[in-house]
Amino acid sequence: MAEPARAPGRGQPRTQSRGIAGHGTAWSLTLTGLVGLVAAFVLLVEKIELLTDPTYVPSCSINPVLSCGSIMNTEQAAAFGFPNPILGVAGFTALLTIGVVLLTRATLTGWFWWGIQAGTTFGVLFVHWLIAQSLYRIGALCPYCMIVWVSAITAFVVSTAHNARAGRLPRLAALASYGPSVITVWLVAIAGLILVRFWDYWVTLL
Repeated sequence: MAEPARAPGRGQPRTQSRGIAGHGTAWSLTLTGLVGLVAAFVLLVEKIELLTDPTYVPSCSINPVLSCGSIMNTEQAAAFGFPNPILGVAGFTALLTIGVVLLTRATLTGWFWWGIQAGTTFGVLFVHWLIAQSLYRIGALCPYCMIVWVSAITAFVVSTAHNARAGRLPRLAALASYGPSVITVWLVAIAGLILVRFWDYWVTLL
């Protein structure tokens, strides 16, 4: 999977051209993996509590809109036949491990980076399906789930930017340096959807 980093040869750029990730990429994947793992783990614990005690009120059930319990009891919460947080725990554990490996300046092979790209792409598509379900089918939000959303989006943008700089996604190379801006606009757009969808409730808090 990983091998010690080697100095680039003649004609080979010294940027993240092969499998060597910069400190920004390494730290981003590490922190994203850690935050996402904590959120997914808490969700899994809450789900187990709910399974053992149907009267249990999750800690993230705060009001009619921010209500994890309303989401955990739906079929969407087990999209593949088992609780979604299990996927999150597995995926973010892998991401955290990869981030830590990259912090050692190890080189990951090209096929491994394609695997990271595939995993983060699946993750970001899945969370957007969950976002749509939460907003327009279930009609409730889960705070811990939203942390997972942010983590999945960040991981996708960071890994895509690295692969673009490395030449694996040449059509996106021009956008590779705008990762933080892409993440910001993306999250603001989702926040806007949330604001509009639950506007009738938000105005009651004013």
